Amino acid sequence: MLTMQEGRLAVRLARDALTNYIEKKKIIELKNLPPVFDELRGVFVTLHMEGDLRGCIGYPQPVMPLGRAIVDSAINACSRDPRFPCVRPGELKQIVVEVTILTKPEPYDAPKKKLPELVRVGKDGLIVSKGPYSGLLLPQVAPEWGFDSLEFLSQTCVKAGLSPDAWLDEDTVVQHFEAQIFAEVAPEREVIEKSYADTACGT
Repeated sequence: MLTMQEGRLAVRLARDALTNYIEKKKIIELKNLPPVFDELRGVFVTLHMEGDLRGCIGYPQPVMPLGRAIVDSAINACSRDPRFPCVRPGELKQIVVEVTILTKPEPYDAPKKKLPELVRVGKDGLIVSKGPYSGLLLPQVAPEWGFDSLEFLSQTCVKAGLSPDAWLDEDTVVQHFEAQIFAEVAPEREVIEKSYADTACGT
């Protein structure tokens, strides 16, 4: 777990990486960061503009040090998310930066039909994999969209390019992970830690 101070540093690092890449096409150097930023962690950087998604890319698995993963993810979110055009310099002061730090994904050890009972809305993120197909949804997606656990499973399958009930197939792997979410309250403003664990989903 990161401290609040480390979470603020994570968001500032993502913001600095974003700004330097968009304005100068430069990749920032990592200097004087706490030891946690040298640990292998999964991470996603999400960009919002005026309440709408503007980019989201990251590393589900802990394949590189957290600091480098944040920088890479910020650059990719602003310039390589295939759903959006590259962020323009004039947009930087309208974008809210969010950093989600993941625990290592683990498969559920239970029969497939039991999964809706095990998925904790607002606390668990999901990865669904089958053959060459894979999809991931972060923990905050379910409460933000009002999904219950069954709909969350189905939407993760859809994200993977599979049928909504593919999570029931024996050759489908369903993994779960937890996350810490740190985000600006407004562009370039105070950073807070978000928690959705107690959020009730609407219908």
